[in-house]
Formats: sequence, structure tokens, C-alpha cells
Amino acid sequence: MSIRFAFVGFRHAHIRDMFTRCQQHADIEIVACCEQDPETREQLAREGQISVTHEDYEALLAETQCDVIAIGDVYGKRGALITRALETGRHVISDKPLCISLAELDQIEQLANAQGRIVSGMLDMRDLPVFLGLRELIRADRIGPIRAISFAGQHPLMYGTRPDWYFDPGMHGGTLNDIAVHAVDFIPWATGQDLECLLAARSWNANLPDEPHFHDGGQALLTLQNGAGVMGDVSYLLPDSFGYQMPLYWRFVFWGADGVLEAGVNTPTIRLYRNGEQEARELPLPAGKPGAYLDAFLAEIQGATTDLHLSSGEVLRATRLTLQIQQAAVDATANLKLCD
Repeated sequence: MSIRFAFVGFRHAHIRDMFTRCQQHADIEIVACCEQDPETREQLAREGQISVTHEDYEALLAETQCDVIAIGDVYGKRGALITRALETGRHVISDKPLCISLAELDQIEQLANAQGRIVSGMLDMRDLPVFLGLRELIRADRIGPIRAISFAGQHPLMYGTRPDWYFDPGMHGGTLNDIAVHAVDFIPWATGQDLECLLAARSWNANLPDEPHFHDGGQALLTLQNGAGVMGDVSYLLPDSFGYQMPLYWRFVFWGADGVLEAGVNTPTIRLYRNGEQEARELPLPAGKPGAYLDAFLAEIQGATTDLHLSSGEVLRATRLTLQIQQAAVDATANLKLCD
């Protein structure tokens, strides 16, 4: 029997990926689509690819027989949408971020536990060839124990074409929470080491005088359990004219005791600098696992607890850590313990 999905909110482009994958998945039936924003409904009608069945979320919850609520609305509304889905006994999968406050996440986790429901997210960095390859090489000990990591997750802001809701107070939730969650999830998964301590985090208005309240800059300094240092920047500072095509886009460098690995979303290979050698090796990328985040969610809601490509527990953990990092940047908190 098919798993019945209802989609709620299409105001961020990421949800289109999930919608398309669900359309093409043999085990999924899309039974309803809700869009509460009139302008977005008009846009969807013009495009003709997504048929909106409901303009009111509460009506969808009351009228629709479904197993899963899939959420892609604006960030500031997601926490409440997830909460209502759980209250009515549905599983949830959401675009990232799941929510924009620790209080919202606390409520989500409490309800999920009480209702026996799964809440997961689109942390699809794990699905991409380059990140699967980096993990494989690190786990195979090709550079020895990890000593330091840097990641550059900067994005183009595209101000003027990016949706206006990004800049509405209370809707975005912070650049660190928006973007860094991918790295916060990927690094422990790749290295086998939890993030242990947040040494410092900063968010600030770097380059957007027209929106003085919006912090387009975001940086963090952390440690792993083994003492390795982690430096990350997820600012909206890439040149708009280059879009997402720069080699610096989602670029990771792992320094190990015996060498260095370097690669990013737009690099055709993984570069290995091995101690004792004079030239870098260009290592081929493995096959990707497109949509593996969705398959893992389907397996988990059907009872699987082991060998999951991405688990709900990992999604909730990464969400909590990233919200803590974002809050620390707001409060100027340093030396925040992240794990036992």
C-alpha cells in the first residue's frame, strides 16, 4: 500500500525536489497540496506543475487521509506546522531548517515522542557524490586521524530576486540556522566524531545596508570530541553573478595526521595530499545516492531502526546543535558545550 503524502507550503524552492521525487516514487501517493499564500498559489497555477487542493492548513488536516505531512513553507512558520501535524498523528518530513527556535524544537521532540511519530528533514548533502566520497576516504583512514576542518558554505544572496519573506523579521531565523545545519550534520557523519564545543559564533549584517536587521554574515569556530578544530563560514557573500557555480561553494578541507582532503560541490574530483608524496592525487567521485534522505524516511516510518542513511534522530540532533550555534551568535556566548 502506498504511503500518502500531503504537501504544505511551496515558498522555498527546495521543496520542489522532494515533491518531484515523491511523484516518481513507486511507494508514495501525493494526496493533497496546501498553499496558504495567495501570490504563491497564483504562481503555482501559472506554472501548472503542482495542483493546490487546499488554501487552509487546518482544513487539509481535517479532511485529508494522509500518513505524512511534507513541509516547505517559510522558515518562521514551520515549527507550528510540524506541531499541528504531530498533534493529528502524522509523520513529518520538512525542508531544512525544521524550525527557528529551541523552544519550537523542544515542543516538536516532545510531541513526536508522545505520538510515536517520526520527524525528519531534507539533509541531502549526504546524498551527493563528493560528500559520500569524502566520508569513505576519511573512514578508510586515508589521511589518518582528523586534526582540523574548514568548510565554506557561502551562498549568493540574490537580493531582489530571493523571496521577500527572507527579510521579514521573525521569518528567516538566522543565516547560521539556515545554512550551517548541513555541515553540522555532515561532519560527525563523515568523521565519526561528534561536535563537542562551540568556541565562538558570529552573525552580523555584512553587506546588506537596505535590510539592517538581516544578518547575512555567519561564522563559527568549534571542536570535535578528539580535539580537532572546525572553522566554518556560511555567509551570503558569494557574488550573485556566479550563482552557485564557484568552486568555493560548499568546499570542505579535512586536515589529518597523514594528509589533507579537499573538495566541494562543484569540484569534479576529490584532491588528496598524502604525506610522503610530492603531487596531489585527483580521486574520482563515487556514485551519488539521489533521494536517499527520502528513502531513509520511508524506511523509518515503517519501523526500520538500523542501517538508515539518515535517521530522524540525526536530523533532530543537527537541528538542535545548529539552533544552539545560532543562539550563541545572537547572545555572544562562547565555549558552549555541545555533547557529553
